[in-house]
Amino acid sequence: MIKVSSLKDFKEKTAGKENFWLLIYKKSSPQSDCAKKNIDEALQKDGKADVFTADVNEVRDIHPEYSVTSVPSLLKFEKSEFKGIFKGCSDVSFYESLFAGNVYSASSSKDSAAQKSVIVYSTPTCSWCNRLKSYLRENNIKFRDIDVSKDQKAAEDMVKRSGQQGVPQSIIGGQVIVGFDKAKIDKLLGL
Repeated sequence: MIKVSSLKDFKEKTAGKENFWLLIYKKSSPQSDCAKKNIDEALQKDGKADVFTADVNEVRDIHPEYSVTSVPSLLKFEKSEFKGIFKGCSDVSFYESLFAGNVYSASSSKDSAAQKSVIVYSTPTCSWCNRLKSYLRENNIKFRDIDVSKDQKAAEDMVKRSGQQGVPQSIIGGQVIVGFDKAKIDKLLGL
């Protein structure tokens, strides 16, 4: 990870780069420390991604430029253009998938309201899981897809959260939904 000291420094260090990331965090904040540690671990496994860091305790001109109101926030840039934001701390495997380009992200306009965090627990052979994911994509909802058939820890976390083993399960803004409950999903996402 490459530390930046200002917006000008960030723009100078990213000049000529096509795709890169910027982690805006607050040192000694548990969520920020978690995100920084997990991103660092993900980069050690696949060091291809260019990730820059800015601590809001030291750098005060970057977060207003990209309308960042909470930390930690990981900003994605493609072809030197700001493309999206991932808030909070996620596990190492999420960041690995993100840097490898394996996380679905619908394009959105800058004018759209902030979307609630959406996580979908699924398996590849589950028809209701695929229906749920298709529904989210059709409505341009960004989500993180976790295949519980390949990730035992995620499966255990899912059961711990809901008390249920079946899929699909989704978490929308912290609210657990078991199954494909379209009415509840629409209500939580404001569709």
